Amino acid sequence: MKELPKQKVALVTGGGKGIGAAVALRLADDGADVALTYRSSQEQAHIVARKIEAMGRRALVLHADSVDLAAVESAVDTTAETLGRLDILVNNAAVFTVASVAELELADFERTMAVNVRAPFAATKAAVRHLPRGGRIINIGSNVSQRAPFPGLWAYSTSKSALIGMTRALARELGPRAITVNLVNPGPTDTDSNPAHGPNAEAIAAVTALGRFAKPEEIAAAVSYLAGEGGSYVTGATIDVDGGFNG
Repeated sequence: MKELPKQKVALVTGGGKGIGAAVALRLADDGADVALTYRSSQEQAHIVARKIEAMGRRALVLHADSVDLAAVESAVDTTAETLGRLDILVNNAAVFTVASVAELELADFERTMAVNVRAPFAATKAAVRHLPRGGRIINIGSNVSQRAPFPGLWAYSTSKSALIGMTRALARELGPRAITVNLVNPGPTDTDSNPAHGPNAEAIAAVTALGRFAKPEEIAAAVSYLAGEGGSYVTGATIDVDGGFNG
C-alpha cells in the first residue's frame, strides 16, 4: 500500500547498507524520492540508489561522515535544494562500540557520541529549516538503550539512550508545527555487521521472545508507518521492534 504522496522527499542517513538501505527502499516503494548518505559504503549506496530509480523514484547519493557536522548539515541542505524539498528525515547512521569501561578510550567514547547523538542533533537542526507542516523526523535507536544484555555496551547504550530524551523533547517543541518526532528501537537485526548466523547470534536470538533476528525490512516497516499518513498522530513515541527482547 502506497502511503506517501509522490511529491514527498526523504533523507536517510547511513542509507547505503543494513537497516538504512531497507528504510530507503521502503520509503521509495511508498512513493518518496530518497536521498541517502554514506561514509565508506559508496558502491553499496549506489546500488541502493539504482534500485530506487528502478521504482520510478529519484535518488540522491551523498557522502557524509557523521563526525563532520558541516557534512551532515550540507547533506540536509543539498537534499532539499536538489530534490526540491524535504519532508522526512531518518537519522539512522551510527557506530557500534563495544569495550569495557576500563578499556574504552575517551576518543572512542567521543566518536560514539558524535555519530550517534551529535549528528542526529545537527541533521535535525538543519532539517527544521526545510520541513513543512506534517514533516517527519524518525530516529533509529537500539533495544540496548533500555537493556544491556552483556558487558561492554555502556558507550553505545548511553548514546542510544540519549535519543529517547532528544525525541521526546523535540516532539514537544515541533508539535505546534505539526512535525512529528519518533524513535524506532530495533532489536537484533540480520545485517552484514550483525549477521543472524554470527558467532554469538544464537545466544542473542534466544533473549528475544520470538527466538530470531529481525529482517531489516521489518524495521523499515515501522519507519514507513511513522512516515505515512497512519502515523500522523504519533509523536514523542518510542517503538520497540525487538521481537520481545525488552518484554
